[in-house]
Amino acid sequence: MTGGDGHGAPLAGVRIVEASMLGPGAVTTHLADLGADVIKVEPPHGDYIREMTWPMVEGVSLMHLHISRGKRSVVLDLRLPEGRDVFLDLVRGADAVVEAMRPGGLERRGLGPRVLAEVNPRLVFCGISGYGATGPYRDLPSHGIAYDTWAGLVQPEPAGDGHWAIPEHPSIGIHAGPLYAALGILAGILRARATGTGGVLEVAQSDAAASMDWLRSETWRAYERPEDEVTGNPADGYRRREPGTAGMRHGVRYQFYATTDGHVLFMASERELWRNFCAGVGRPDLFERHPGSRYADHAVGDTPLRDALTEIFAGRSSAEWIAFGVEHNVPIGPVNTPRTLACDPQFQHRLPWIPADRLGAEQLPSPIRFLDEEPRSPRHAPSLGEHTEEVLRDVLGYDPPDIARLRDTGALGA
Repeated sequence: MTGGDGHGAPLAGVRIVEASMLGPGAVTTHLADLGADVIKVEPPHGDYIREMTWPMVEGVSLMHLHISRGKRSVVLDLRLPEGRDVFLDLVRGADAVVEAMRPGGLERRGLGPRVLAEVNPRLVFCGISGYGATGPYRDLPSHGIAYDTWAGLVQPEPAGDGHWAIPEHPSIGIHAGPLYAALGILAGILRARATGTGGVLEVAQSDAAASMDWLRSETWRAYERPEDEVTGNPADGYRRREPGTAGMRHGVRYQFYATTDGHVLFMASERELWRNFCAGVGRPDLFERHPGSRYADHAVGDTPLRDALTEIFAGRSSAEWIAFGVEHNVPIGPVNTPRTLACDPQFQHRLPWIPADRLGAEQLPSPIRFLDEEPRSPRHAPSLGEHTEEVLRDVLGYDPPDIARLRDTGALGA
């Protein structure tokens, strides 16, 4: 890690041993960004994340460059007793072990949570996988979008030729799962440092996808209760509006509107903010005719008002409307795509790209900002086994003959 102005990295002194394949390794990316020493233990053939997904940057996947940034790579053949012994030596001085793959991978190598706890009672063991370590889908192979389709976040889209297609979509489970796991690891480490006892936790990326979308699923669940117990909002005459986009599709004061060069999202659902808008555009008559409820009023189905707003918004550029929102205290949101987001001034101010000459590809920094400290830049993602000898020497104290003997056994790969 580089950067800072005299403050130590927030997680300096935290050491995590990671055994991961593909995307779930993002658990420790968040912790490495904050200064944790993450040692990625890889089999001799390596984590094929380097060859997976698009794009490939000079022959290496962007997924590896991002997810493995800030980590150290050690090659250990855990099929061999010598490799397992080295792994146990790493565990003795670690705060946590992360198994980011199908459940039970380390257990099958004789390195399950109970064995690891015997050499380090303070150890926090975290498993993260697609569907978790229990349940009927435990051993079902899967990839990232599966957790979002399972959670009801992504629906099949008609392709128009008799087939079905996967629509453009953000990935939730594969990103939310690692965040929840990182939070759990930190909680476990805090408890272990206070009590001397670690613990075992596990996170399913499918669970995380559902948890991130809790409002929709909990709304449908609430609507299973009698209508005299659970109603809609008074602003809609207590009508039970479907959650999510279905309920917003016919909104008027909460809706997309076209501008001269794109779109903005208008969100004046509070009466006071709606009044500010009408005054700001010189149309107090709109407020007088359509004052609405005090809160949560989207003016659903008010077609004349929607027509009037369509005409008003069409008269200015998106940037002009954002400036209007700041000036008049009106919630008007920018509408970007993943490609245009980088041109947005808020993005440029908050999330300046880490340049490619540092990480192999331009990447977003961690969104966690410590005030009065310069942002820290993580190290480049490691090549396979790049830090094997460094870690064995500096972390475990092995001398050159020890390392040479290990290499002769094949425990450190070819």
